[in-house]
Amino acid sequence: MAGVEGRVIAVTGAGNGLGREYALLLARSGARIVVNDLGGARDGSGAGSAAADAVVAEIEAAGGEAAANYDSVATQEGGAAVVQTALDRWGRIDGVVANAGILRDVSFQKMTVADWDAVQQVHLYGAFFTVHAAWPHFREQKHGRVVVATSTSGIYGNFGQANYGAAKLGLVGLINTLAIEGLKNGVTANAIAPIAATRMTADVAPAEVLERLDPRHVAPVVGYLLTDECTETGSVLVAGGGQVHRVAQFSSQGVAFAEVPTIDDVAARWTEIVDLVGATPGANPVG
Repeated sequence: MAGVEGRVIAVTGAGNGLGREYALLLARSGARIVVNDLGGARDGSGAGSAAADAVVAEIEAAGGEAAANYDSVATQEGGAAVVQTALDRWGRIDGVVANAGILRDVSFQKMTVADWDAVQQVHLYGAFFTVHAAWPHFREQKHGRVVVATSTSGIYGNFGQANYGAAKLGLVGLINTLAIEGLKNGVTANAIAPIAATRMTADVAPAEVLERLDPRHVAPVVGYLLTDECTETGSVLVAGGGQVHRVAQFSSQGVAFAEVPTIDDVAARWTEIVDLVGATPGANPVG
């Protein structure tokens, strides 16, 4: 496999946890890495260069190539700066792992607009800003790899994470369209839903569960999605604790009404409408 040898890949939020593991594995596999990390706390407050610098030093000590970037991907300028770091250092960008994230967990009743906006800005806007800056380069070189970090909280929901879940499922919508638009130019776009013990999950699961969820189990899946050989696109992969599976949308057989139905008509056939026996993979009915 050519794998990621010689490729230039930007990993956002790479100073700790999953992002760090992605960066280290990709570097060991021959990729040149932009290690982006704002250096803030889990809730997005604060900033610093130590986290990104430490990962760069670790990569370089092992004989790899890396460049640090400390910009916040929550702004258009920050996302563009991540990509510009790659261009300035190596003259190209081949892949983006949109991994940066924060948590502002609180029940929906108590959620503030600030809690909502901060999470959307880092997760959803952050992926958009960074990938959007890389996209013209992917199209021009007829090659590019996009991996975004979704979550089972977005796929299935989770108490206290309305903001996080909405952002994470929004990223699935993003890669669904990028997969379509990137197809003719050799650009793939996929989503990873990691289940791993990191500072983001330190207080959301029992210690005995977290000790089985080494983030290193997730990194090879992300690594494969970034390889030259991988042609998978538009897919959502859940990975953690040694398990990997794909999640997809399915459509029921449903009901076709010959005329505009009444509410009673819908109610009478509701069981048929929602019955998933014989369901098939979903597709956009309008094209």
